[in-house]
Amino acid sequence: MTSASIKSASGPARRAVVAAAGAAGLSVALTACGGSDDDSSSSAGAAGSTGSTAGTPAASTGGTGGGDNAPAGAALSKTSDIPEGGGKVFETEKVVVTQPTAGAYKAFSAVCTHAGCAVKSVNDGVIHCPCHNSNFSITDGSVKSGPARKPLPEVPIKVSGDSITLA
Repeated sequence: MTSASIKSASGPARRAVVAAAGAAGLSVALTACGGSDDDSSSSAGAAGSTGSTAGTPAASTGGTGGGDNAPAGAALSKTSDIPEGGGKVFETEKVVVTQPTAGAYKAFSAVCTHAGCAVKSVNDGVIHCPCHNSNFSITDGSVKSGPARKPLPEVPIKVSGDSITLA
């Protein structure tokens, strides 16, 4: 390199490059935090409500609302720990298990489809995300109130006796 090219890299041109890189980094960060509700490939599927399994496998995409849950076969809970008409959030496994009606257990991703926050509670037939107050149905994961527009993806579970495990 010549001294002229070194000199030009330390003046206004260098500041422009640094500013552009900073703007690109900010754009990436905002995109990651903002999430997207426009993805039409929801992995929620129809499921019987017999209690033996729930839903279809959620795709492990790593994006917001994805199914990056614990591995299959992981023990979650006893059936007696899941209240009828309510549910329980398993933070480590990123799963929420519900019991919409007596003996019918469902499981959904505990990652909100709006901005990727973790849902925190299940009360009065609703799964609640505290970040932006999205609410989802304990029956099918559908959106009860937004800003989320996509349902929580179902997660397959197995109920055997009084034990609930990931399928």
